[in-house]
Amino acid sequence: MAVEVVTFGCRLNITESETMQRHAESAGLGDVVIVNTCAVTAEATRQARQSIRRIARERPEARIVVTGCAAQVEPETFAAMPEVSKVLGNEDKMKPETWAAVRDFGIAATEKVAVNDIMAVRETALHLIEGLRGHTRAFVQVQNGCDHRCTFCIIPYGRGNSRSVPMGAVVDQVRLLVEHGSREVVLTGVDITSYGADLPGAPRLGALVKAVLRHVPELERLRISSIDSVEADEDLLDAIANEKRLMPHLHLSLQAGDDMILKRMKRRHSRDDAIRFCDQVRSLRPDMVFGADIIAGFPTETEEMFSRSLDIVAECGLTHLHVFPFSPRPGTPAARMPQVSRDVVKDRARRLREKGEAALLRHLDAEVGATRNVLIELNRIGRTESFTPVRFSSAVERGDLRPVTITGHNGRELVA
Repeated sequence: MAVEVVTFGCRLNITESETMQRHAESAGLGDVVIVNTCAVTAEATRQARQSIRRIARERPEARIVVTGCAAQVEPETFAAMPEVSKVLGNEDKMKPETWAAVRDFGIAATEKVAVNDIMAVRETALHLIEGLRGHTRAFVQVQNGCDHRCTFCIIPYGRGNSRSVPMGAVVDQVRLLVEHGSREVVLTGVDITSYGADLPGAPRLGALVKAVLRHVPELERLRISSIDSVEADEDLLDAIANEKRLMPHLHLSLQAGDDMILKRMKRRHSRDDAIRFCDQVRSLRPDMVFGADIIAGFPTETEEMFSRSLDIVAECGLTHLHVFPFSPRPGTPAARMPQVSRDVVKDRARRLREKGEAALLRHLDAEVGATRNVLIELNRIGRTESFTPVRFSSAVERGDLRPVTITGHNGRELVA
């Protein structure tokens, strides 16, 4: 049977899953399930373990290889599971020789855990692929790792320190994807606004965006994934203002709206910084739509502090909200801080989601009657330039990019 990959977590994991699947298939492996885990929350790790047990029940003959961030930071947890045949770290999983070794020596015959010191990794190599199976947009990894140490986050210990892919390699990958039919490309990484600090000449993210658009004129739509607004450079702002192929949607890593909580998180922006950035970008690109990550119930958060996170939804003009109820991640400073009760955390997350739903509803209302260019995905769903989902009432062709008139919405999606 073919190699199957089960992916948890971020867009970067999606690109890496595609690379791993291709390496494993090229190595001649079969009847293997690769579980690419996420460690952003303790719940994500729990879900991965639950999925592994389910896979073992449904496919008892399959060998299960576990990798990704949770496997990197908790290899012993997965190695102890009888369902797991192999645990691979984030560095080894991307090497074709790793999968060749699994083939040549047998999964069970080798040492069960192959997890190296991720902090010792100094480079990130780009793995050229022609496209992502099952996806209409392609993701290109331009950066990996993070040099910052937010008190709630375990990801640097799963991904290592920040390292960037050279600009020429990124351009080559985007060109290859476009040649094979990709109409939209997303530049992704762990902390992409830190891009380039480790490269000769220290180019910034804005220079990379301009290089991609300049050297791949056939690319119709370019997006950038979650950014840290405090690191946005002048070239990036100029591209936002003047490059119409750069889509008017930014997802911000805000996390909170209260300055004391931001300080305790070790974030590098203030509340005013976030609001000022959104105002500046909207003045440059009036059609810009913002999404954001916000954590509800961070340790020591009072009701007054939480109210500032509620208020920042309107003050930043956020539309697409990703709400995370805080859960303590073992090994992080935040796990040792005075915790907010779980009932309060859940209630605040609910209220924050309701705020986000109301903001989305206002956005959907405003889109009715507009004409938008929509990239068609699966199941009669597409995305506008601002990443808003559109549901079609009749059959449409996946991968088509077409102008459509928005006729209404269902409270979650636009309708055309």
